[in-house]
Amino acid sequence: MGIERAVVLLSGGLDSATCLAIASKDYEVHALTFDYGSRHSKEIAAARAVAKHFGVRSHRVVKVDLASIGGSSLTEHAIPVKRVESEEGIGRTIPNTYVPARNMTFLSIGVALAESIGASSVFIGANSVDYSGYPDCRPEFIEAFQRAAELGTKTGVEGRPVRIEAPLLRMSKAEIVKKGAKLRVPFGMTWTCYSGRRTACGLCEACQLRLAGFREAGVRDPVKYAD
Repeated sequence: MGIERAVVLLSGGLDSATCLAIASKDYEVHALTFDYGSRHSKEIAAARAVAKHFGVRSHRVVKVDLASIGGSSLTEHAIPVKRVESEEGIGRTIPNTYVPARNMTFLSIGVALAESIGASSVFIGANSVDYSGYPDCRPEFIEAFQRAAELGTKTGVEGRPVRIEAPLLRMSKAEIVKKGAKLRVPFGMTWTCYSGRRTACGLCEACQLRLAGFREAGVRDPVKYAD
């Protein structure tokens, strides 16, 4: 019996790159990135670089126009991205960077691809410990989506449902950094910042969580920051 296939949702950020590295140890990886109408495309370029670095079997970039739906500062330029001075207080409320039903949409397409190519699992880099208040990064959501995949797909009805794997779900950001360093994740290729500037802003919630993670892990972040 050959090696199992897995679909990895690859945004190009720190978490998804680490998730891909984990999956690459045991699976033939098929990366899936979404061009969803974000305010910049730097993450897509980062995803391409990370996928190439790990030599994935295939890498698809699928266009899903969430910008036409709006409701997020990541898809509407008229809504400013909130900036913070430290990671303290992040996650107490759902931020305006939340994109309505994004992970639900991405996982659905990921499961569809998995069924199409005969993959047994879909990996997502969702993280609930250091998450920024996103409801679709919680264990309850992952568990509920797994049940939906079992009920609403051909493979699920036939008793061989696609597994939803979220290996980073209960890890702190520092633990993710340490895991990524151990697996030789090219941190310098990843892009986390919500801004699309030449260098990361260092002030948005995503930057603050990333900076805190590297600081607590005692690992140098090779990404350049403006502030």
